[in-house]
Amino acid sequence: MVNGFIQASYFVVAVVFILGLKAMSSPVTARKGIVWAGYAMVAATVVTFFTPGMGNVGLMVLAIVSGGAVAWWSGKTVKMTDMPQMVAIYNGMGGGAAAAIAALEFARGEVHGPVAATLAVLGALIGSVAFSGSCIAFAKLQGIMQKAWRLPAQNQVNIALAAVAVLLGLGIIMSDTPASFLVVLFFIVALALGVILTSPIGGADMPVVISLLNAFTGLAVGFEGYVLGNPALIVAGIVVGASGTLLTQLMAKAMNRPITNVIFTPLTGAASGGGEAVEGTMKEFSSLDAASVMRYASKVIIVPGYGMAVAGAQHKVWEMAQLLEEGGVEVVFAIHPVAGRMPGHMNVLLAEAGVPYDKIFDLEEINADFAQADVALVIGANDVVNPVARTDKSSPIYGMPILNADMAQNVIVVKRGKGAGYSGIENALFYKDNCRMLYGSAQQAIGEVIQHVKALEA
Repeated sequence: MVNGFIQASYFVVAVVFILGLKAMSSPVTARKGIVWAGYAMVAATVVTFFTPGMGNVGLMVLAIVSGGAVAWWSGKTVKMTDMPQMVAIYNGMGGGAAAAIAALEFARGEVHGPVAATLAVLGALIGSVAFSGSCIAFAKLQGIMQKAWRLPAQNQVNIALAAVAVLLGLGIIMSDTPASFLVVLFFIVALALGVILTSPIGGADMPVVISLLNAFTGLAVGFEGYVLGNPALIVAGIVVGASGTLLTQLMAKAMNRPITNVIFTPLTGAASGGGEAVEGTMKEFSSLDAASVMRYASKVIIVPGYGMAVAGAQHKVWEMAQLLEEGGVEVVFAIHPVAGRMPGHMNVLLAEAGVPYDKIFDLEEINADFAQADVALVIGANDVVNPVARTDKSSPIYGMPILNADMAQNVIVVKRGKGAGYSGIENALFYKDNCRMLYGSAQQAIGEVIQHVKALEA
């Protein structure tokens, strides 16, 4: 009777997980979907306590209270600009938990049968890679690891470590009671593989990596759910793994780079190189000039990037947009799929500032409008508006779909300095005749523009 109740509850929880994920597909219903999924997770946790013969209840309660307190505090205090690294580390915790479950089951000798053993090993391997890889992603996004590093024979080391992990995993699967040293060595190699795979990957590829690691975590949780005989974990893990895989494919497509290239040929400033030399000079604009051009424009398209996020300027940008709209200017926002440091990063920041959803357009929806725009205002974005992606076959980003900001009548670029983007490639847009550079942090530069727009209105 009790088992039937628990299984029925897990089924309901799984259905709510799926409905919550579906609701997250639209900005209008995303918050509702997150709340549904959160309540479902609470229900699944509570129901688990009714499992007959459950032990270590005190330790479970202690873990839930302590983990919940840390999550509550971090969720309340984290800045929106730090959300990518928070997503990365939370994702890593999921993978680590799946790997820890497998380790515990092997230590207790509770994994029986070749199918269960195989899935336990796969979950442990994928979860370990997701955990250590996510820790590296967190360190990069947090600024703890300032530079990507790459071994002299990086890909060969990756293949060798993966082969060793597979061989060790096969040894565990074929042994009824695997030796402790074999299990420990397997986890050491798997964790090392995650570190070495992720360390060379630079900021330009980070949104794809976060999405890929998220898919890894989902698959690991699903596999370990089978080992534990828990349908809620199976469904939740496979749903997350499948959605994460689809998102990874979409992100890679948005960069026109196969996922294998992201992993084995990462785009970093040190390794990108190539490309034709950019001719011309950058032409500077004052904040008054920028305010005047936008105030008397008919249509302004704003392209936000990570520079806006770092400066925390999304509220200032929306304030400026509202002032322009009050003056009769049409203002919309254009978002590239890989703008920022995680999928949907710019959308989250704009939503936090109160920008209506109907003013935010993705690449396919907005690209044709740039040619009719009087001004394209690029704020802290770089590679996603670099026209060499269309013209220079020798460039590492050639073929990557970009926002057609260069086709606007006037382009204003807000940038802190003259450095290149995450990929280390010089941006030809900055040297075009219709482009002007407004130097300074986005917060300060847009603040000055706002003051000048107000003065022009007076």
